Amino acid sequence: MKIGIMGVGHIGKTLVQRLSAAGHDVKVANSRGPETIGADVLAFGGRAVSAADAVADVDAVILSIPLNRLPQIAPLIAKVPADTVVIDTSNYYPARDGRIDTLEAGQVESLWVAEQLGRPVVKAWNAIGSDSFAKKAKPVGSPDRIAIPVAADRETDRKVAMALVEDTGLDAFDAGTLAESWRQQPGAPSYCTDLTREEMPAALAAADAARLPKRRDLAVAAIMERFGDGTTNPDADWAVRLNRALCM
Repeated sequence: MKIGIMGVGHIGKTLVQRLSAAGHDVKVANSRGPETIGADVLAFGGRAVSAADAVADVDAVILSIPLNRLPQIAPLIAKVPADTVVIDTSNYYPARDGRIDTLEAGQVESLWVAEQLGRPVVKAWNAIGSDSFAKKAKPVGSPDRIAIPVAADRETDRKVAMALVEDTGLDAFDAGTLAESWRQQPGAPSYCTDLTREEMPAALAAADAARLPKRRDLAVAAIMERFGDGTTNPDADWAVRLNRALCM
């Protein structure tokens, strides 16, 4: 499959590496130009290109950039054919993204993204921490393989996204429509808690929309406090344990 990826942050980098290693034709771009993309990102065959090239002549586009920057690339995405699958990995964090009133009022993040881009999207790879994504891939059939929810409105989009998730070493779990994707937003039991396919249904069902913002902000505050001093930083799994304690 021909894939264009926008963004080479922690999630984007692993996406490029995993999907290239799985045999896909992967192009990647960032906001600073192809010459700034490191060789480690491209080690498995990904190609660094301009943003316009990344979304041209591809079967799927994966957006792995901060949520508040998505409106800026809407003109670029508007040029993508209607049948191209567009996958969004972002999450809303007010401290980083600034206050977005409609999201504060309860609009589902993925529906906001779809409105900004003017087209259907898939929500995937948003509910796993970057360290778990980089280090915990497992072969298909492994009993402790991490599952992540995938939400979409178009069935063809869902099938493509779920297949790509599987190619990155995770179990893809059908989480329903974009309207239900609030169940995989920050603060939800399925968010960054490294659950298996068997554990995922109960976690999605247990989500409480009213509690998500508070739990999200508590997790951010705790992480900022603990990771602020390089001499006392906890291990990477500490964040998973924190999310489980706060949200499950």
